[in-house]
Amino acid sequence: MSAGLLHKTVLEREAVQALKIKAEGNYIDATFGRGGHSRAILSLLNEKGRLIVIDRDPEAVAVAKELKEKDPRLEVVQAAFGKLGKLKETEQFRGEIDGVLFDLGVSSPQLDDPQRGFSFLHDGPLDMRMNPMDQLSAMQWINQSDEEEIANVFFGFGEERYSRRIAKRIVEERADKAIETTIQLADIIIDANPAWENEKHPATRVFQAIRIRINDELEEIKAGLNNTLELLGSGGRLAVISFHSLEDRIVKRFIADKALGDGFPRDLPVTHDQLKPTFKKIGKPIKASKAEILNNPRARSAVMRVAEKLA
Repeated sequence: MSAGLLHKTVLEREAVQALKIKAEGNYIDATFGRGGHSRAILSLLNEKGRLIVIDRDPEAVAVAKELKEKDPRLEVVQAAFGKLGKLKETEQFRGEIDGVLFDLGVSSPQLDDPQRGFSFLHDGPLDMRMNPMDQLSAMQWINQSDEEEIANVFFGFGEERYSRRIAKRIVEERADKAIETTIQLADIIIDANPAWENEKHPATRVFQAIRIRINDELEEIKAGLNNTLELLGSGGRLAVISFHSLEDRIVKRFIADKALGDGFPRDLPVTHDQLKPTFKKIGKPIKASKAEILNNPRARSAVMRVAEKLA
């Protein structure tokens, strides 16, 4: 069975409902993955509707292009979603997009393919690039960076409390032998971590941190969200699915700031309209149901936030 068939889309029904699909609307799936959300959106569009799908992973793009061969309503772009507003495919719909969906983080096919190097559960080359054509791999970074930078990344992007201890051990180990595989790195982390969390592999936070660093994920999220401001039309919906606190914090802050508008001091006598808010928050954060988590354990940490573009 292919990796594409093994992939389970998270919050598929909830995400499509949040976007309030119009049959003739224009939509963007900024993280195609294996196309679960995209197919659900396409099923609700008529012949006038359009869907632009974006992914930087060439394997995901290949799946998207296969789908495009059967569906002319689809436009496929290989790019990081941080460039969302700078693509010729999206420029023509500036101010006319009815919904944008982000499904953040790493996909199941990426995690489950040992050759991609994302998982500490499978032995493979230490890579972690979402686009293998990008210059810096995890192996290069872990073997070239100094101890302080490594520790700072583990703490800042992984919230790993033993970041300095683990970084020190990595530098010691690589002095004797280059760190080239996922299991090699995971074993070093296991030996250096003095207190394992219940039901969590001791390498979880470090692998997350390295992946975020290699793919510049947090800056990509910030850029992608900001690009939706000019792409979405009045009443257009933004739906973002996050899988860890660092992602969700950025999304939560973005929506809150744009719903507040211009940051005047609170004691100034101005109305909410005068603050010129650009978004309004829609409902409360949405999480996967117990049934979905039972069927797909990776959905347990998913949180979706929704906002609507104001005029």
